Order: sequence, then structure tokens, then C-alpha cells
Amino acid sequence: MDTKPLLQDRPPAYNTVPAAYDYGAIPAATAPAAGFHPPAPPPYQGFPAATTAYPAAQAPPVAVATQPAYTNTYTIVQPSVVVVGGCPACRVGVLEDDFTCLGIMCAIFFFPLGILFCLALRQRRCPNCGATFG
Repeated sequence: MDTKPLLQDRPPAYNTVPAAYDYGAIPAATAPAAGFHPPAPPPYQGFPAATTAYPAAQAPPVAVATQPAYTNTYTIVQPSVVVVGGCPACRVGVLEDDFTCLGIMCAIFFFPLGILFCLALRQRRCPNCGATFG
């Protein structure tokens, strides 16, 4: 009929399992005695053991390094920022395009081709310092 286990068929609790082991305790027979030090390992067999050592009272010589003398001058290097379309003369203003009088006259009198001449005859002028660049 119904194959579900009854409430009495639960597994046993963990603390009642036989042969449970307490991992936190160290048995008294294997605990090291006070003042016990294990023996030193044997020397490495690839190379002979070092026979010379520094005496206990004498330390190895120490080389004393001296620092070079520096002056108190500082050099501040300012990064150069290049502004696209900026004035190369004053480095403050931004260049504006101005059409020359000859370019405007060519655009009017030689209408279809005159516009190309007008664009070719532009001058760039800085509104800050007034410098013109052809």
C-alpha cells in the first residue's frame, strides 16, 4: 500500500553512533614532553655540509652605503596641452575662419566655380590677439 516510512523509522542521532572520535583532543601518550626538541634533519646530500660558520660573538661585516647629496631645487614640468584649432601665437584664443574680400567677389561674379575660390581663400584669425594665418 503506502511505502512511506513511519515516524519511528528515523535514523539514529549522530552523537549516539558507536566509535565516534573526538578530533580536538590529543592522547596523553603522543603529546610531546616539556622541553622536548626533535632532532635536526640530516644535511642535504647533493652538496657537502658547510664546515665554516661565523663565531657566535662575531657578526659578518656590514657594508655602509652612503646616499648622494641632493640639492633643494625642484623642476616642475608642465604638460603641453595642444588645443585643436587653438592660436599658436598666444595659445589662448581659438582660431575663427574669415572669408577674404577677394574670395567673396569671386563667389559672386563666378558663381558656380567662385564658391570653391571663396573657400580656398579663407583666412584664420584669432579673436584674442588678432593674428591672422593664411
